Amino acid sequence: MVSNSPGTVVDVTNQKYLALAMSLWSIAPLNGPVTGPLIGGFVYQYLGWRWDNWLPLILGGVSFLIMLTVKETYAPTILKRKAARMRKELDDERWWCRYDEKTSTVDLLKINLSRPFILAATEPILWFFNIWISVIYGILYLCFVAYPIVFVKHRGWGPGLSGLAFLGIGVGTLLAIFLEPLWRRIINSHPRDPLTGHPVPESTAAVMSLGALLTPIGQLGFSWTCLPVSIHWIAPIAFGIPFGMGNTLCFIYGTNYLAAAYGNHAASALSGNTVMRSVFGAALPLAGPAMYSALTPQWAGTLLGLLEVLLIPIPIIFYYHGDKIRARSRVIKQMREDVAKNEGRRAKQVARVARRAAAATAATEVATEKSAQADDVEAGRAGDVLPERPLPQGPGQR
Repeated sequence: MVSNSPGTVVDVTNQKYLALAMSLWSIAPLNGPVTGPLIGGFVYQYLGWRWDNWLPLILGGVSFLIMLTVKETYAPTILKRKAARMRKELDDERWWCRYDEKTSTVDLLKINLSRPFILAATEPILWFFNIWISVIYGILYLCFVAYPIVFVKHRGWGPGLSGLAFLGIGVGTLLAIFLEPLWRRIINSHPRDPLTGHPVPESTAAVMSLGALLTPIGQLGFSWTCLPVSIHWIAPIAFGIPFGMGNTLCFIYGTNYLAAAYGNHAASALSGNTVMRSVFGAALPLAGPAMYSALTPQWAGTLLGLLEVLLIPIPIIFYYHGDKIRARSRVIKQMREDVAKNEGRRAKQVARVARRAAAATAATEVATEKSAQADDVEAGRAGDVLPERPLPQGPGQR
């Protein structure tokens, strides 16, 4: 659901409002690290650990039932279904679309399941984005380790109260989402693609660069203020605001960049990105306790913050050179060729329809002219047949 739902949002959203739609969608997954500990802490404290498992199971079942009501949004599949429906309704096998490939279900599954990994392994754009977003995502999930160590072990907070420490990250996430009109104004101030009329994908890299700067600021600020306990607890929580805001901007506008760059293959590109960042999000917290124990929360957090600093150049490079990098992508080249072919076919079809309309108009004009000429001839004949006049008679012929 996490990997496919961004592709669905891309399918049904106008390019102009894609950032807003992705922002609204991101409220749930990006606030998971906030609402999870917040709710889970109090559930564990008052209902026991079993209900921390029952609640996700119940909510997952409800989500599955809701997912069954979602209609298909993938354009090639919709077009194939429409062609099949026209063949059946009109009993005419000539109806077809360019996606009507005679591929078995097994082969189709192989293609769709392998494509995200093939793109992740062969596309330079995804190399950089997958590493950058995965590291940021993994560090975000390391907060599940760092916050309990700081607020429970060192500051003595209870399970429920320690979940409130994540509110700083939640505020930063919501702030980034609610400021979407400002980010959209920044994006729309950039040059537009002459072919699509929309801002070029690199325009989103400006917002990504801001997120890449805010993330280490929040991480380093938390690391330097979390301990000793003589520092007021509001300081490390407040540094969660730029941390959460930076993470949100990186995720949302990184996703927008990949969606705009890969078009119909956006779901596959985003799926590979989701798999890789999920691996990081699951693996890094496993090493968290040992790292924080060996380095202390201050130095472990500083190490992670410096790692995020090293990744800042990635969105900046794409801001200035992303168009050149995209131009070298094999998949994007193929997509552009397909678009050019489709535009050529559409232009030929439009010209053919125009010629037929012109011919029909000319035939109508000729028929109208002939009809008018025929009417004139009939009128002339009617004027030649006049009533006979009586001959004049002399005076003696009466």
